[in-house]
Amino acid sequence: MGGELERAAEEFLGAFYAENPAEGAAEGAVAARSRQVREEIRRTGTYRHTAAELRFGARVAWRNSSRCIGRLYWRSLRVRDRRDVRAARDVAAECLAHLGEATGSGRIRPVVTVFAPDRPGEPGPRIWNDQLIRYAGYRRDGRTVVGDPQNIELTRTARALGWTGGRGTAFDVLPLVIETPGEPVRFFDVPGRAVLEVELTHPDFRWFAGLGLRWHAVPAVSDMTLEIGGISYPAAPFNGWYMGTEIGARDLGDEGRYDLLPRVAEGLGLDTSDEATLWRDRALVELNVAVLHSFRQAGVTITDHHTESRRFLAHVSKEESAGRTCPADWSWIVPPISGSATPVFHRLYNDRDLRPNYVRKARAHRTPAR
Repeated sequence: MGGELERAAEEFLGAFYAENPAEGAAEGAVAARSRQVREEIRRTGTYRHTAAELRFGARVAWRNSSRCIGRLYWRSLRVRDRRDVRAARDVAAECLAHLGEATGSGRIRPVVTVFAPDRPGEPGPRIWNDQLIRYAGYRRDGRTVVGDPQNIELTRTARALGWTGGRGTAFDVLPLVIETPGEPVRFFDVPGRAVLEVELTHPDFRWFAGLGLRWHAVPAVSDMTLEIGGISYPAAPFNGWYMGTEIGARDLGDEGRYDLLPRVAEGLGLDTSDEATLWRDRALVELNVAVLHSFRQAGVTITDHHTESRRFLAHVSKEESAGRTCPADWSWIVPPISGSATPVFHRLYNDRDLRPNYVRKARAHRTPAR
């Protein structure tokens, strides 16, 4: 293990100094740092990144995230170094502070908060929620679900831990469920003041507002492990801003999520008796129009899939000019609507698993025993 970690650290430090030559400008600085890291690994079984290494690693992890289309601005990622935070209550408080910094007044900022890493015999904290803001899913009468079906299991987990539940609406914000060494798994409410939400309306159809739809402004992924130079940070919530299709096509449109296409089609007066009428497609477009319109009316940062596709190809071009591979998973980069109408559809990509990166591992949470 020590050998593997030393090799990963050496590779990371090589990349760090290659892209940040000023950090190693002093004579012997690179060799001295490499020697220091090797000695620390051999003495303790791990090592600690400098603040500059952490910032670089977290940003490059975004750059290497093959499923993300919004990587053009990877250098702008704000890195909140909270590696000394381990207690569950403090982790929860910092997650709320993260949301505040990311949200601002609606001009969303890319932010990552890095908590304590895994160390030999001492795992770091873990956040069981897949995003810091998620809506509960309540199963009623065995079949009907109120809220987000994707979050039924996490909702049950929170209830088993003692959460009394929200108001029973389709958009009740779940508490944070946090696991830390030496403490039982605990939940922490996310207060309303920490969550900026946008009520969804349509620019052309007044009836749309009657659907009572809303969505939160910050997509802060919280269940992925940040891996930098062989060190794992299991709690490192990070966010960019939404591309409209993430909400309109997936969160609200998917059959396994809010499944709103039939209701939107009904409002539009579409013939749903025959798939050849393309009622799903027409409803999907109008649902996405509503999302983009509503966020812009509210002054909340969002982007459309055509603009973001062009930005992504600009990012690919910059990476190639810098002599770097830009890993990309075609099935994630191509938007879930109008794929062939976007430029990212019409080419192939080299999908490599590079480090540093944000890595999705097996979900930790299970419903605790009562």
